[in-house]
Amino acid sequence: MQRKLRLQNRADFSRVYRHGKSFANHQLVVYWSRRKDVDQFRAGISVSKKIGNAVVRNRMRRLLKEIIRHHEHEIMEHVDLIFIVRKGAVTMSYKELEKSVLHVMRKASLLKPGHR
Repeated sequence: MQRKLRLQNRADFSRVYRHGKSFANHQLVVYWSRRKDVDQFRAGISVSKKIGNAVVRNRMRRLLKEIIRHHEHEIMEHVDLIFIVRKGAVTMSYKELEKSVLHVMRKASLLKPGHR
């Protein structure tokens, strides 16, 4: 995932949590907020220590970044996204996690109209 597509500072995360909307399934929660001043979407990933040790958390982060990178042309512009990983996602394969990410984004109407 390119650096310009990342949410990095605390203020952006707080703004999305406070003013954004959310949708969840058993593996993920996605918070999103519209931003007109951003050209593309920006994404942040949050993995709690409850999920596992650093190896597990970093693996989940890497998998989600890769899924987002592969589907970045399908994600709506002018949106800030935060993905929160739940316990159920840890045991999933890449394909299952990808399906879960697309499901939660489709339910939240965050995919472009032609990619449903």
